[in-house]
Amino acid sequence: MAQLGQDRRVLHQPNSCLDFPSLEVGFTPDTEILRYNARVSRFWPLIPFVLLLIADQVLKTSTVNLWTANNWAVADAQTVGYYHPVIANFLDLHLTYNTGAAWSLLSGAALPLAILRFLAGIGLLVYVVIGKLPTAYRYIFAVIAAGAIGNSIDGILHGKVTDMLYSHSLSWVMSKINIPSIGTSFPIFNIADSCVVGGTLALVLFSLLERPKAKPKTAEPSSE
Repeated sequence: MAQLGQDRRVLHQPNSCLDFPSLEVGFTPDTEILRYNARVSRFWPLIPFVLLLIADQVLKTSTVNLWTANNWAVADAQTVGYYHPVIANFLDLHLTYNTGAAWSLLSGAALPLAILRFLAGIGLLVYVVIGKLPTAYRYIFAVIAAGAIGNSIDGILHGKVTDMLYSHSLSWVMSKINIPSIGTSFPIFNIADSCVVGGTLALVLFSLLERPKAKPKTAEPSSE
């Protein structure tokens, strides 16, 4: 009996090969799986970030190569340039270069803007991975980061941003709004611009939808 009791003590020693972490107090396999999934889920938004960044750079490079191969005119302040239809009366390729921001604001400041965009994109990615955010916000910030870094690559490497997407529908809307200071034609844009604008709109929308609703006032009991 003494030998059997001794064997039992050996089997239950912490260093025994028969002890498992799941037997520790406060630890269950399900809890560990949830913690692991929570850590890994922080990195899932990096997938759309990478895909959008690649799509942006591929479209820019392909458009420039297409224009060069066909010797088509590039749009600038003096030249209308060549329109290459993609979807009739909806979307055209229309190559141009921008050294500033939207509507040619801050023209000539491509490098400073590129550095700011790059730092903003990296900051958003860090926030996506380590910040305490709802899942939807992680993906939204990752999309915005893709746009910021996509255009920053152009500014750093080429001193200008490549734009090529012209929307007939958006230009029609602009013509109806008719703001003389910004013109009646929607600016030519790229995938990176779409990521920044679309992500920002989604961020505003989610913020509005998540606003706490006012609690109905309850009637106070009357004192007699």
